[in-house]
Amino acid sequence: MVNYIYENTSLILAAEDCSPEEFEQFHYFSKQEQRFISNLIAHGPVLLKGARGSGKSALMIEASKRMYPENNTSVAFGIYISLRHLELLRSEGEKYEKMLCQLIIDAVNKTIIKSEDPLEFEALPNITSLQKELSGLSSASGKRIVILFDDAAHIGREAPLHEFFDIFRTLSNSTISCKAAIYPGVTKFGTRFDVYNDATVIDVSRNDELEGYNKNFAEIVRKRFLHQLPEESFSGQQTLENVAGFIGRAVLGNMRGFLFAWNSLSANCGDNKVSLTYITKTLIDLASNYYWPLIDELKPKLGIYDPMIDPAIEIAESIFEEAGRQKKQNVLILREIVQRLSKPLEILEYTGFISIRDVSRAMKSRGRGTRYSLNLCTLLEKIPGARVTNEIYIGWLNEKNEKNEPLELHKTSELFRIQPPELLGRGEMLILNSDISVLKKSKAYPYGLTEDKVEILKSANYNTVAELAEARDEALLKLGGIGEGTLKRIRSTVAQAVWM
Repeated sequence: MVNYIYENTSLILAAEDCSPEEFEQFHYFSKQEQRFISNLIAHGPVLLKGARGSGKSALMIEASKRMYPENNTSVAFGIYISLRHLELLRSEGEKYEKMLCQLIIDAVNKTIIKSEDPLEFEALPNITSLQKELSGLSSASGKRIVILFDDAAHIGREAPLHEFFDIFRTLSNSTISCKAAIYPGVTKFGTRFDVYNDATVIDVSRNDELEGYNKNFAEIVRKRFLHQLPEESFSGQQTLENVAGFIGRAVLGNMRGFLFAWNSLSANCGDNKVSLTYITKTLIDLASNYYWPLIDELKPKLGIYDPMIDPAIEIAESIFEEAGRQKKQNVLILREIVQRLSKPLEILEYTGFISIRDVSRAMKSRGRGTRYSLNLCTLLEKIPGARVTNEIYIGWLNEKNEKNEPLELHKTSELFRIQPPELLGRGEMLILNSDISVLKKSKAYPYGLTEDKVEILKSANYNTVAELAEARDEALLKLGGIGEGTLKRIRSTVAQAVWM
């Protein structure tokens, strides 16, 4: 979510908010993630697909750090660009191209300054001039150019993606490689972009069937949380590695969800030993204080997809009700239903309620379906007794358990009767015109703005989220009571409101 440095440095959730020292201190990359990073550095276009908080930004930043000029021995020139710019959400056509090209030019110049022998780079903000000058930079430096576009997609508005992927495709050549981070369900790539031929798509979801899954999450705990919950707090079946792996599976491998969960577990345990009772409380807390608030937070940033929130909630309640009653952690949904309810299901995947595991799998009841895993936090609310028993704990640790056959949902299920609504006409996201009071501390924004900061901003005529997003840093710092720390919090909260 937002920058947590003010309350607890181990809970800096957004990789972009970390200083270089904090980034190195808090991040651990598994063997699987090391391969993803290698793909980002290698030649060829790549799309990095993952749900909110899955670690896409961290992978891109780490890839940029392993390339020139951060790494003088690299044969690739790494240029990292965050596309969290409000103008890009509001622009199309030539205006969008000019704005994106200018962002690339600025990022290249900002990166060049770090090199030992800075080269000149001057390009006009159009695709022809930019490609020519980037090729010239590659020739002059003797290195490939790798451009890492972070937050290229926005779940609420897909129209600008046509222009983006045209530029993405046009820029890519033998010396220039483009990489972009996208969300599940971003499918409108434009008529000139063939996703299967024009890029390699990498799903960053953490596969809990891979060897070392528990160990990888335990390493994250050792980097961030041992001062809160030391190793002596674990014993018996509740070893550090087992509990870390269990929590990792409970949140479907989502890094942001894991950080919230472990911080909550640390608070619940206090000075006591970790037990199933404290694990239960942690997961129940996450359901009510993390997952369901995400739905509330997402609604005003969906733009034309705003009507899809209600069916997404209805689908979640239906799936988790039936799966909870049967104690199933996976569901297999008839492909016909998945196709019809694709957007609400994408919303649930984006927010971490579900995670796709198999795109197409044979169903016992005939036909084929898509298999999803369910997060245990929300599922636990519907399981009889609503507590983590030893059976549940062992069962979730053993993903290959034959008893984990998925719940099948076909034409006789409640899901089949849910009808997606008509989309809204084109329009701006509701969050942009919302009063900045929506950014106050709440379940959706637990580390949002305080009452007095909101009043300071309003007195300076920053009344809407869009006005605050467009405000210059220099102007905000001139306001009484707004220092560097508060500015960072404002920027992080606005970023969460609009993009994250």
